[in-house]
Amino acid sequence: MWIYPQGEPREMPSLVLAYVGDAVFELYIRLYLIDKGLVKVNNLHKEAAKIVKASNQADFLQKADHLLTDEEKQVARRGRNAKTGHVPKNADVIEYKLSTGFEALLGYLFLLKREDRIKELMDFLLSDKEN
Repeated sequence: MWIYPQGEPREMPSLVLAYVGDAVFELYIRLYLIDKGLVKVNNLHKEAAKIVKASNQADFLQKADHLLTDEEKQVARRGRNAKTGHVPKNADVIEYKLSTGFEALLGYLFLLKREDRIKELMDFLLSDKEN
């Protein structure tokens, strides 16, 4: 079903990985919320927006650090250090850089077809959201 771009994910620009990872994270969270029983679109949107914001992504990356392999940490670091050219009005610079690293990691794992690893990390990261 998915179209996987030609080329090695390890060689792709970090911001391209983050671009893919942003979509992966958004879709994952939307499906997660539906699985939890939310069915009203307005509620889905509000809850998804709370979870996918840059500050949460930054927290997620820091929380998962001890679970990441050296390779995954390197991808996240590359994403964090990428020059984005702007910072959204709802995030500070540090949060935005960390969230870009988180998105780059998700994009990287997705392009490697490591959906099992994405699920493992997301299950860990969302476990405290359920409490």
